[in-house]
Amino acid sequence: MKNLSHDGDTVIHSDSQFIKYKSAGIFEPCISMTYFENKKIRYFWQDDEKTYAKVTGLDKDIPCSYFYTQNGISDEEQIKRYACSASIDKNNKFIVYRRFIFGRNEIIVEVQSILEILFNEVLGPFYVFQVFSIALWCFEDYIYYASCIVVMSALSLATSVIQIRRNQKQLRDTVQGIDTVTVCRGEQVYEEIESSKLVPGDVIVIAQCGGVMQCDAVLIAGNAIVNESMLTGESVPVTKTPLPYSCRYEVYHSKEHAKHTLFCGTKVIQTRFYDGAKVKAVVIRTGYLTSKGELVRSIMFPKPVDFKFNQHISKFIQFLACLAAIGFTYTVVIKVQRKVPVTDIMLKALDLITIVIPPALPAAMSIGVVYAQSRLRHSDIYCISPRSINISGCINCVCFDKTGTLTEDDLSFVEVAPVNEDKTFDTPLQSPSTVATGPLITCLATCHSLTLIDGQLAGDPLDQKMFAATEWQLEEPAVSDENKFDLLAPTVVTPKVRFDENSDDLQVGILRQFPFSSNLQRMSVVTRMVNGTQFVLYAKGSPEMISSLCKTDTLPANFTDVLMAYTEKGYRVLALAYRPLLHISYAKLQRIGREEVEKDLSFLGLLVMGNMLKPQTTKIIKCLSNANTRSIMVTGDNMLTALSVARDCSMIGVCDRVILLEADDESETATLSWKYANRVRNTFDLGHDFVNVHLDDNATPLHVAVTGKTFRILKDNFPELLKKVAVKGTVFARMAPEQKQQLVELLQELGYFVGMCGDGANDCGALKAAHAGVSLSEAEASVASPFTSKTANISCIPVLIREGRASLVTAFGILKYMACYSLTQFLSVILLYTMYSNLTDMQFLYEDLFLISLFFVLFGKTGAHEQLAKHPPPSSLIGITPLSSILLQFLLIATFQVSALLLLWTQSWYKPHNPLSNHLQCHDNYAVFSISVFQYITLAVVFSKGAPYRQSLISN
Repeated sequence: MKNLSHDGDTVIHSDSQFIKYKSAGIFEPCISMTYFENKKIRYFWQDDEKTYAKVTGLDKDIPCSYFYTQNGISDEEQIKRYACSASIDKNNKFIVYRRFIFGRNEIIVEVQSILEILFNEVLGPFYVFQVFSIALWCFEDYIYYASCIVVMSALSLATSVIQIRRNQKQLRDTVQGIDTVTVCRGEQVYEEIESSKLVPGDVIVIAQCGGVMQCDAVLIAGNAIVNESMLTGESVPVTKTPLPYSCRYEVYHSKEHAKHTLFCGTKVIQTRFYDGAKVKAVVIRTGYLTSKGELVRSIMFPKPVDFKFNQHISKFIQFLACLAAIGFTYTVVIKVQRKVPVTDIMLKALDLITIVIPPALPAAMSIGVVYAQSRLRHSDIYCISPRSINISGCINCVCFDKTGTLTEDDLSFVEVAPVNEDKTFDTPLQSPSTVATGPLITCLATCHSLTLIDGQLAGDPLDQKMFAATEWQLEEPAVSDENKFDLLAPTVVTPKVRFDENSDDLQVGILRQFPFSSNLQRMSVVTRMVNGTQFVLYAKGSPEMISSLCKTDTLPANFTDVLMAYTEKGYRVLALAYRPLLHISYAKLQRIGREEVEKDLSFLGLLVMGNMLKPQTTKIIKCLSNANTRSIMVTGDNMLTALSVARDCSMIGVCDRVILLEADDESETATLSWKYANRVRNTFDLGHDFVNVHLDDNATPLHVAVTGKTFRILKDNFPELLKKVAVKGTVFARMAPEQKQQLVELLQELGYFVGMCGDGANDCGALKAAHAGVSLSEAEASVASPFTSKTANISCIPVLIREGRASLVTAFGILKYMACYSLTQFLSVILLYTMYSNLTDMQFLYEDLFLISLFFVLFGKTGAHEQLAKHPPPSSLIGITPLSSILLQFLLIATFQVSALLLLWTQSWYKPHNPLSNHLQCHDNYAVFSISVFQYITLAVVFSKGAPYRQSLISN
C-alpha cells in the first residue's frame, strides 16, 4: 500500500494538489492519495465511501457527447492537466497527474529469474515436506532412497521451472509491444510519441496503413477495417465506424458501442477517411485496463477451479496425517517403555510420517494428466490448462454454438424470394444477376461490410456469397474520382458487364454504413448512384426485425408462412428492405442516427442461404445422447432455423415435444406465453400446471426453446422459472455473447459440469466460463479456452470426455493405490517395531523405488476406453464407495500380514527374535517384507480399473 503526499517521493510544485479520478470524466482534488495494486490493477482509497475502488478508464458513466469535445491534450497536460470537478467552482483548477493515476500504457509480463521460480516452487508444501523427509533419511543413513528422491525432485523441479519460464516468455513475447503513435496536441497540432506514454483522454491518429492497436479507443472520425481475431477468434475483418452523433445523449458502453471502439491488440488493416481528414480516436483505456490487458490478466491470474476432487485430496492427506499422528504416538510409547534413546525414538517416530504421507504423491497424481495430455495432442486437441483435463471427465452437459460448430462455416447462396408490385412473393431467383437493375439487385450488391485488402474481397462469408451471386464488382476509387461523390472516398460497386460500356450510370457508392449489431439484428448502408442526387438506404437482417421496420402495406400477406417454410428446412433467412431518403443533405447524413433512417422501409424480399450440418455432427450428438450427456444449442441465429438444425442433428428427437416459451415486457408487468412448435394456433397463457409439472418432470420427453429476449426477461423477472427452463432448455436462439456466458454460469449453479464448444466468434466469454471450453478456432483467441481443437468439428468432444474420464479414474486409482501402499508399509513398520525389528534400507528402497515408482508411472499409461460410458465416473473421494474400498483393502492387508506372522510362529524351525542381536536379521522381518511385496503388486492390479472408462490392463 502506498500513500503519496507533497512530502513523498513525487516532485511537484508546492502550490499544487493531487487530483483523483472519480468517474464520468470528473476529477476531484486531494492532498494525498492512498492506493494499492493487486493483480496489475490499482485501487484508490475513496474517503466519501470509506472503501477502495478500482481505477477505471474513460468508459464508465461517460456520455457519448464527451468524446466529440476532445481535441487532444498537450504533453504537459498528460502529466498535469487542469480540469474542473462538476461539484466545485469551475474557476478553480487542479493538477491531474494522469500518468500517475493510470500508469504507463504497457502490458508487461514479468519473466522471473530461474532462482526466483525455483525458490517459489521449493516453498510449496510438498517440496518442503520432501526436504524434511530427505534430511531425515540422510540423518539415518538411508542414502539410497534419499538420493533417488533428490534426483526425482530435481528433475521435477527442473521441468517445472523450465515450463514456467517458457510459458512466461511466450506470454511476454505474445503481448508485449510498444509502437510509435501520432497524437493530437490541439487544433492541427500533431506529435509522434511512444505508445507507452498514452493516457486516457489522448486523441490519436490511426494511420492509413493500419497497425496493431496499443490501447482501447473510441473512433470519432473516419472508418477503420479491423481484424479482431485476437479477442473474438473471428478472423473475418470488421468495419468500425465513428461514434454516431445521434448517440450523444447516451452513456458510453464498450459492449453496446463495440462497433465504434478499437480494442487493444486488434489489428487495423486499413482506414477510410473523408475529404483528406484524419482518422481519429479518443483513448479510453490503457495498460491492463484494456480488453487485451484483461485477457492477459485472466491468463496470469486464472479463476480458481471449484472441483471437489482437489478439495478432497487435501482432506484425504489430512486424514493420513491424523493416522501418522496415531502411529507417531504408538511408536513413542513403545520405545519409551523399552527405554530406547530419545534420538532413536524421534527418528523412528518421524519415519512413520514419511511412510504414511509419501513424498512421491504429487508426481504420482500428475501421471494420468500427463498421459492424457499426450494422447489429446495426438488427436489434435491442445491443452493450455492441464488441470481442466480431470474436470472434463465429469462433463454431463455440453453447449454448442451453431454456425461453424454444428454446421458448416461457409454458407451457400440458395435463392432470393422477391416481392412483386402486387406485394406477393414472386418466383424465387437462383441467379439474381439476371436482374438488370432495381432496388433488389442494388440491395444485394451494396448491403454488406466487404472491403478490398490487397486486391482480395474480405469480410463476412455470408456477405461474400451474397455479393458473388450478383456478379457485380467492388472498387475503392482513387482520390481523383472522389468528386463524383462530393469529395467522399466511398466503396463503389458496379456490374462486371455493363449494359452501356460508355456509361457509368450503374456505379453505386456506399456513402455510409450502419454496422451489423447483435442487439439490433440488422445492418444497413446509405448509397447514391454516380452523379445522382438521391440517397437510398438498404437494410438486411433478421426477418422479425426487418418486418417490424417495414411499412405494413409492403409486406406480403403470406410473409409468415413463406418464412416458416424456409426456416423449417434449416435455411438461414434474411429479409431485405430499402427506403429512399428525401430532402437530406450529405452533411446531415453523416450526423443522423440510424434509428431516424431505419424506419418506414419498403420490403424487398427474403435472402435464403444454405447452412448444412457438418458430416460428423449427427453422429457425435447421438453418441453424447447415448452417454446421457445433455446437448444444448446456444446460437445467435433465428429460432426456427435453430430448431430445424436441432432436429436434423438429433438433438431433438423425431417424436419429442418442443415448447416455444415467449416473454413480453412491453407492458407494465412482464407476461409469458407458450406454444408447441409447429402448432401456431395452439397458443395459451403459461399456466400453473405447465410450470410446476412439465418443467420439473425429468421423465417427460420435453424440450424448451427460448430466445435471447425471453432469456433476459426471465432472468430479470422470473429467476426461479429460468432455472427450470435451463434444466429443460435445448435450444437458445438469438442469444447475445454475454447471455451465452450467463447460461453457462446458470447451468453450473444448478450442478451441471458444463462443456462449451464454439468456433471463437462471440463465444469467448462462455468458453472461459465453462468447466471445459473447447475452441475450434486456430486464432490467438483460443488462448481464452482451456482446449483448442485443430479439427474443425465437434468430434473432439467425445474424445476429450473419454480422456478426461480416463484421467480422472487414473487419478482416483493412483490416489487409492498410494494410500494403500502407505498404509501397507505403515502396518509393516508398526508390526516390526512391535517385534523389535524394522525394514532394512535396501528393503525400503526396493519397495519405494523399484515397485511403487514403477507401478505409478505405468499406472496412467492405460488408454481411454473406445466407447463413451453412460455415466461419468465419481468425482468425490469422500463417499461410501471410495472410502470402503480403501478400508476393506487395508483390513485384508492387515489380515494377511498378521496371519503370516502367526503362521511363522507355528513353525517348528522358528526361533523368536532376540532384541539384543541384529534387529534387522530375523524371520519376522522377512515374513512381513515378502508378503507386503506381493500385496503391492496385487494393489496395483486391483486399483487399475479398465472398462467402462479405461482400456483393459492387458493393453498396458
